Amino acid sequence: MKHLISPSVLSADFANLILDIDMINQSSADWFHVDIMDGVFVPNISIGFPIIEAIKRHAKKPLDVHLMIVNPDLYIQRFAEAGANILTVHYETCNHLHRTLQSIKNENMKAGVVLNPHSPIHLLEDIITECDVVLLMSVNPGFGGQKFIKNTYSKIETLKNLIIRKNASTLIEVDGGVDIHNARKLIDCGADVLVAGNAVFKAKNPTEMIQQLKNC
Repeated sequence: MKHLISPSVLSADFANLILDIDMINQSSADWFHVDIMDGVFVPNISIGFPIIEAIKRHAKKPLDVHLMIVNPDLYIQRFAEAGANILTVHYETCNHLHRTLQSIKNENMKAGVVLNPHSPIHLLEDIITECDVVLLMSVNPGFGGQKFIKNTYSKIETLKNLIIRKNASTLIEVDGGVDIHNARKLIDCGADVLVAGNAVFKAKNPTEMIQQLKNC
């Protein structure tokens, strides 16, 4: 499978969001990556349901919604109604992860688990076959524009081995500090989906940058 590109709208220009949505629609990107932060689990607050619903009205590609919030179970149905196609929750916030993933799937969304940089892959040993996606954070969550954590390469390889050993069909997604300089290595290590924020939206030509990341 050719790797997927999921531009992070957290880095978009929210005063001209429709222009950036149209840019992603017309580009070779595959998903819209939408970060939801509550100011509790991470030290930042991002967007809520009205913005997600607005993006969904115009997006021609799936919404890849990443919840950086406490108590995500309370909002699963609401995110489905807002238009999420893929919903990922942090391992660190879920006391009953299997139940959470099943709840997401029951709302006809793809279900994923996110691991922070300090969380080891072996935590997923007994849940990997339930995961449509595992999102590995390659920065500490909360803010865009951070420096890529190089230990992510080995985590991807370890996760890929787990997926193969368990005969799972899980996609590996990487988020944080992804750019044209490390994209090829991430793919070679086993990444299937690359989330890119500043690398895309601060580029002179965002559409061309998405294509370059797609061609890596």
